[in-house]
Amino acid sequence: MSTIKEIPMDFRPYEKVLKHGARALDDSELLAVILRTGTRGMNSVELARNLIAAGGGTLSGIRKLSYRDLLKIQGIGKVKAIQILCLCTLIIRFSAAYFSEKEAYDSPEWIANRYMEELRSEPQEKVKVLYLNTKLALIAEDDLTKGSAEASMFPVRELLSGAFRCNASRLLVLHNHPSGDPEPSEEDLSATRLLCEAAKLSGIRLLDHIIVGDRRFISLRDLGIIT
Repeated sequence: MSTIKEIPMDFRPYEKVLKHGARALDDSELLAVILRTGTRGMNSVELARNLIAAGGGTLSGIRKLSYRDLLKIQGIGKVKAIQILCLCTLIIRFSAAYFSEKEAYDSPEWIANRYMEELRSEPQEKVKVLYLNTKLALIAEDDLTKGSAEASMFPVRELLSGAFRCNASRLLVLHNHPSGDPEPSEEDLSATRLLCEAAKLSGIRLLDHIIVGDRRFISLRDLGIIT
């Protein structure tokens, strides 16, 4: 089918929402509403299905597509690519806002859920650093990208300097495993121990190192690596 008008009335996304509510739409139909229009020879639902296929068949896979990746999909131009990127960012911020309604930086589960959507779709390892005060209130946060296997997991001096700059007495780090498996590597363990000891010598406490996978996480504090 080349146009939405050729789809039976009861199966058109807008009409389905009005009749049954937005939850009645499948993933491709929801995306079609956001995309609004298709392209020559392809309606918006078919275009949405192509987009999902390009993401590996899942909605979460779409978030791993870059601007250039999106432009390679038939029917996706500059405007639609930007719309999709903004939609993915909005989803991340919705999730963060939901969990930020009640801050609990002493809870590994809350912290992992708070940053899960942001980190789990990153194509490479990314380290997020949280700086807190003695009452565990967030002062600032910073992002670091682990560029290569040779690079140190944690640039200790940089992290501690950041804590001193914002007068933080507590430090908390998260990083993602793009494979989706949060099981810590030997490098993760050794880097965590090093950072923990360096922080203690500087009068700063490392609260936790949380490794985020695909909807799973591991707290190195819970494993006894951080004391």
